[in-house]
Amino acid sequence: MFIAHDVSLDLIRELRGLLPAIQRFDRDLATQIRTAATSVTLNLNEGQRSGGGNQRRHYEIAHGSANEVKGALAVAEAWGWIEDPARARAILDRLLALLWRLTHPRG
Repeated sequence: MFIAHDVSLDLIRELRGLLPAIQRFDRDLATQIRTAATSVTLNLNEGQRSGGGNQRRHYEIAHGSANEVKGALAVAEAWGWIEDPARARAILDRLLALLWRLTHPRG
């Protein structure tokens, strides 16, 4: 099983509880988080079936999208729309580490 894919789905499950609070204050930010989190999973799936540079590019896009989710949660927390999203942040940290290894393979 592809661990990064499973962790990306864990992130989506965790975000389901946070998005309604964010959406009450900023519908666009909630949509952006939803889109970016979905992009992570979809690009991991597409990359898994691609080869060479295409595979790495999909993993890089997934990495960027995961980092976008992290930034968006920081914005929502800074505005006071959500309390410390510790569990989501922990999942994101794990996911970002996995994506780092996929985009920077050992020689």
